[in-house]
Amino acid sequence: MQLIKRGFVLVAGLTLGASLLNVRADEGMWLFSDPPKAKLKSSYQFEPTAEWMEHVQKSSVRFNSGGSGSFVSEDGLVMSNHHVGADALQKLSDDKHNFYRDGFAARTTAEERQCPDLELNVLMSIENVTERVNAAVKTGMTADQAFAARRAIMAEIEKESLAKTGLRSDVVTLFQGGQYHLYRLKKYTDVRLVFAPEFQSAFYGGDPDNFEYPRFDLDVCFFRVYENNKPVKLQHYLKWSDHGADQDELIFVSGHPGRTSRKFTMTELEYARDVQFPMLLSYLNRNEVMLNVYSGRSGENARRAKKNLFSVQNSRKARQGGFSGLLDPKLFAAKAEAEAKLRAVVDARPELAEAHGAWDEIADAQRLIREQAVAYRLLEAGLGFRCEAYDIAHTLYRAAHERPKPNGEKLREFRESARESLEFDLFSAKPIYDDFEQVQLASGLEYLVQQLGFNNGLVVKVLAGKSPSARAAELISGTKVANVEFRKSAYAMSPAAMDAISDPLIQLVKIVDVEARRVRKIVEAQDERKQQAHAKIARARFAIEGASGYPDATFTLRLAFGRVRGYEEGGKAIPHQTVFGGLYERAVAQENRPPFDLPAAWQKRKRSVDLSTPFNFISDADIIGGNSGSPVINRAGEVVGIIFDGNIQSLVLDFAYTDEVARAVSVHSKGITEAIGKVYRAPWLVSELKTGHRR
Repeated sequence: MQLIKRGFVLVAGLTLGASLLNVRADEGMWLFSDPPKAKLKSSYQFEPTAEWMEHVQKSSVRFNSGGSGSFVSEDGLVMSNHHVGADALQKLSDDKHNFYRDGFAARTTAEERQCPDLELNVLMSIENVTERVNAAVKTGMTADQAFAARRAIMAEIEKESLAKTGLRSDVVTLFQGGQYHLYRLKKYTDVRLVFAPEFQSAFYGGDPDNFEYPRFDLDVCFFRVYENNKPVKLQHYLKWSDHGADQDELIFVSGHPGRTSRKFTMTELEYARDVQFPMLLSYLNRNEVMLNVYSGRSGENARRAKKNLFSVQNSRKARQGGFSGLLDPKLFAAKAEAEAKLRAVVDARPELAEAHGAWDEIADAQRLIREQAVAYRLLEAGLGFRCEAYDIAHTLYRAAHERPKPNGEKLREFRESARESLEFDLFSAKPIYDDFEQVQLASGLEYLVQQLGFNNGLVVKVLAGKSPSARAAELISGTKVANVEFRKSAYAMSPAAMDAISDPLIQLVKIVDVEARRVRKIVEAQDERKQQAHAKIARARFAIEGASGYPDATFTLRLAFGRVRGYEEGGKAIPHQTVFGGLYERAVAQENRPPFDLPAAWQKRKRSVDLSTPFNFISDADIIGGNSGSPVINRAGEVVGIIFDGNIQSLVLDFAYTDEVARAVSVHSKGITEAIGKVYRAPWLVSELKTGHRR
């Protein structure tokens, strides 16, 4: 807790400086269509060329399951984190082969294992479509009408682009509604596992070391992309730097940060502090207990739940850190001061009159969202029913009712441009375990009762006179959604046929759907009000400061930069990197007890490795969740490392940037090849990394 507190107090030192919204130091998750060239040139005497930007952009990969990666050979080799690849590793595993726990290495392409539902995206182009989107929203429209109009024009733009280019096409909202950009992405769905270390090496130190530093983690995983059953041949991939990153060196991070809230108003921050984070933490804590209990019953249970448990523990710790930041009065005071100064400037300038009431509009909309928060998260977000089978049933039911609608009226996830990705995921042969599904669904139903009350009308219908555990057992044992052929048949049904289907889990979705849609409609209408108000604030900011700047993160490709450097804490210098020798020292100091026990391969081959090899390093690059797996590159565009974490002080970066002690943590490129070559004895992979092509 002391570490967290110290980090957040430093954030309160944010100042507005000579410029009202001055961007500090190496702050920024920059759009590839608007990189900070002037800032890089003045600070580092480096100006990225258009060719450099395009090469990095098209070498960067988004994991649609969440996370980032990069192409690192012309033969489609993709590098990401072990924890980004965890979902694929888990789905490829069974009771005889635990690749998530024990690792995997394919010597030949014939041994590479195809992932059942992994989709990778590569950004090919960006087009500003702000004027066209805004033109669809007419003066005098209600919030519902404006939302429908905006949804329709975005779906139209995406469908046109898909038909014209064949590329996945997503209209992305930026600057909270200040701009809309059309992102066109090449989609890869034949992705095969090449290499992963064992879990203990990738997550050495376990939960105690998570979001801490110094670290000794080999958090890497390699896949290969195929087309027409052959490895792709690429023009754009990142070359490997065997030297890696030096202290104080300028580095870049090209990845897909998930979400930040730096442009939130005070009302929105208060909602996050008082409603959003407490509810999410409550849910994560109960889920963690449930998963630990289930895992403790057998080794096979532990294997099935391992990825979920890791994800929940990671989210719990990250959200707890963010929540602590929201509870820091100094952080809130700094945010309030910045908002007050901006509003004062806006109010004093008649030409910015459209923004005068924007903050009050957001406050009123947020009030209405707050009234629906519990129902929305339980029913529409599905926290009251969270398990794989329910998610499938929900998709099947909604798809039947959305398909007949005009494209512009469909819910966003069912729009025509997203159909291929939806079907790819829906029809995958991912493993589903009935006993695990029952435990998860029972826990969700108990949470539903806890939040809404046992006598709530919807709860009574959902439980149908049974206890949560008995109802979950009945639903999971009776449903057929685990069968892919059944899914394909149900997916083709008409709305009437879907309503009449006898499957109990789909019937449960039907019970919930009316109320879930009602709540969603309210929230989406109020989000539209907020979006329009934020757009006015964004235009005011542009008028005051110019259009340069970066928007909050949206899980779209961004470029961050910074320096490799340590920091000082409690009068002690924290070094910029760790070395292999430190791993062995850490294991001895902890008496080789879990989670600090050394994997067998590391013990066996200690004499083979160079103990002075850099292992992990830190930088002040601006990252957040979603950046996991992002390549860290130098001026030449060479890979010097891979992002896998931030230290505990970085958890505040969701709300405000600081470079005092917040650091991004990466695996060093030299450490990766040293470990793969000498610990895991995979010289073929080292060769591909260093030469850029398969042998």
